[in-house]
Amino acid sequence: MELKVNNKKLEIHTLDTIFKKFRGLKFVLQPIKEGYRFKSKYANTYLLCQRVDIMMTDRNNTILHLYENVKTEKIILPKWKVTYTYFLPLHTSKHFQIGDTLNIKEKKDS
Repeated sequence: MELKVNNKKLEIHTLDTIFKKFRGLKFVLQPIKEGYRFKSKYANTYLLCQRVDIMMTDRNNTILHLYENVKTEKIILPKWKVTYTYFLPLHTSKHFQIGDTLNIKEKKDS
């Protein structure tokens, strides 16, 4: 999947299995350059070794909650109507506002 941000494409990885969700971004030391999508109503940054931007969207990818520069050891409690939680590289969310719809395209396999 790809997210269009200011005429650039940001790769989005879907973490959908139990093991992938459990591991998440724990102990990743280098700043992330891609986005990660969880099917979750909440977010936590325990054992995440960097700051990230977090977006929470509904099933149509309309932004409901936006958190910029979230540091480690934070919990964002479950939110009403949220379907997907995106962890994005730092300063990515400055290009979006609450109510915007994310322009996500499926990658074409060749």
